Amino acid sequence: MFYAAFPNYGQASDQAVKILRQELQDNAAFRDWWHQGEMATTGPKLEDALVKFSELNNFLGEEIVVSGASDGKEPSFVIVAEVRKPGPKKYLQQMFHDLAGNAKPQSRVFDPQELAAAVDKGASQEAVILVRPDFVVAAKNLAALRSFSARIDQPGREFVATPFGKRVAREYQDGVTVLGAADLQGFINQVPPPPAKKQNLAFQQSGFADVKYLVWENRRVDGKSVSQFELSFNAPRRGASAWLAKSGPLNSLDFVSPDAILSVSLVLSNPAQVFDDVKDLVSLSNPNAFASLPMFEQTLHLSVKDDLLGLLVGDITVELDSAAPPMPEWRAILGVKDIDHLQRTLNTLLTAANFVTRRDEEGGVAYYSLRIPTPKTVMSLAYALVDGHLIVGSSPDAVAESVKLHRSGGSLAKSRKLLASVPPGQSLNASGLLYEDPVAVATMQMRNFAPGVMDSMAAGRKDSTPSAAWIYGEDSAIREMSSNSTIDAGAILIVAAVAIPNLIRSKMAANEASAVAAVRTVNTAQAIYKTSFPQRGYAASLPTLGPDPSGTLAQSPDHAGLLSDSLTSEPCNSDGWCLKSGFRFKLAAVCTQRRCQEYVLLAVPVSANTGTRNFCSTSDGVIRTKPGAPWEAPLTASDCKGWLPIH
Repeated sequence: MFYAAFPNYGQASDQAVKILRQELQDNAAFRDWWHQGEMATTGPKLEDALVKFSELNNFLGEEIVVSGASDGKEPSFVIVAEVRKPGPKKYLQQMFHDLAGNAKPQSRVFDPQELAAAVDKGASQEAVILVRPDFVVAAKNLAALRSFSARIDQPGREFVATPFGKRVAREYQDGVTVLGAADLQGFINQVPPPPAKKQNLAFQQSGFADVKYLVWENRRVDGKSVSQFELSFNAPRRGASAWLAKSGPLNSLDFVSPDAILSVSLVLSNPAQVFDDVKDLVSLSNPNAFASLPMFEQTLHLSVKDDLLGLLVGDITVELDSAAPPMPEWRAILGVKDIDHLQRTLNTLLTAANFVTRRDEEGGVAYYSLRIPTPKTVMSLAYALVDGHLIVGSSPDAVAESVKLHRSGGSLAKSRKLLASVPPGQSLNASGLLYEDPVAVATMQMRNFAPGVMDSMAAGRKDSTPSAAWIYGEDSAIREMSSNSTIDAGAILIVAAVAIPNLIRSKMAANEASAVAAVRTVNTAQAIYKTSFPQRGYAASLPTLGPDPSGTLAQSPDHAGLLSDSLTSEPCNSDGWCLKSGFRFKLAAVCTQRRCQEYVLLAVPVSANTGTRNFCSTSDGVIRTKPGAPWEAPLTASDCKGWLPIH
């Protein structure tokens, strides 16, 4: 029911070790970091793991396969590879012995004779490995190992004779680098239907109950690395699975900026039909979900289906051009059948919502702008109807730029970057497209994580290669193809082993420094509170030290205004925990008749990925720490004083 095949990465691992050792020799800063602190212990272990991985794969053939099956109770799997040269059994036994140290090895290695005499240890968590003259096979238990070994010796080819096996074998005909496949229908048939009849009916109506196989492959085509996903169905797509239209022109791309950070395009087969399908699916679980719609339509004298969704051709694109504060810059482009009719519908809806719209005209195009109040700010919005398209954007300038790109021929649709991203053998016609500038997206994600890294990444954006995933709808399948450049596996190993851990440690160090500063600020606020409100003593909670939620600037014993609302308002929950910069804070006090003589402040990481130390403090003002997992138990002032003071 599951099949995956990977190339032997032994050579890539060997290359990674050579690169690592050369960097350690040539780069003094890297060498110092590698041999100090935590890396002095983990560094050699990482290097040794890469060496062992490379050495092990030298015994194996060019392909490693993982196969999974299920008998309806417990899934089983095997990992199999051809033997390239003698000696893998002895090497595996020594490797597992070294990895276990003084403990018992967690894997058993057999030859065929030893496997025949082996005793099953029941619920043991040990992996079992068979080393034959021709294959190395790993499995979850002895039964699966013996069964697979017996099949190897049989003349028949059971798996390849099955429909799923034939589908997998077909991928090998033109050569493949990496392959993964799953028999989705097999999984569905083994999973009991939902207890609720409505849930099962909704799944059937969605059309996804007809899924057949999911296949992913990566291969070289015309010198390019091409990846492809295919989701196939047992019958022509229907319901929600048929919302995606067959391949056609992505006309809305002609309004998208070639400098967009991210752009998502989809062609829906029939927006009005999608609306009907959504109503049917939602009504199965909530019959009254659309009960107010008829009255709404009658009041406005329009039909959402006929006067809005029915006017769209289904070609939709959303782009993000900037995520910089204070507001992101974005645009949405929708293909329209009848511009005049849609403009009348929009006028009706905006008037009903009491939005004041400003109309400006430039170059023969009417631009409409409005401001929408939200609980925190006022959001600007603008739109225009041009050449069979509705362009909606975050500002009039953003909408005007789309029109300019469309009319000048400078849009993403005509850019060299987009044309170069089309998979071999395909055209610009598709059912969808996910286009992104990977450097810009990574830079955006790094904004709060590591600003220094963000700046250096942004500097190289102009030379980055875009990432594009093209989607194609067919009668009984949905395919996705991309021809993005791949990174050498050895480089991936080096990046994962060096750069990513370094960034994570930097972020955790920043979180912990912020937590210590916050604890120190709370201690200062408590001292001021006790002096200002001696009848209360110390504050009993963090919100008590914060500003009044009503917005008044007046200070009181209940809202002293000594802490900013970044630590005392919205991030706080009903249990008294307040969230800030990857840490949770909680203030507790020892009080008698509303006067608090002592307090304890606890700061713990949200998870092991946001910090490795817990912090606390009491009325003595000393900040103390306890390394380890996030602290879960209650903490008293005396408990806190037993932790290690920080310097």
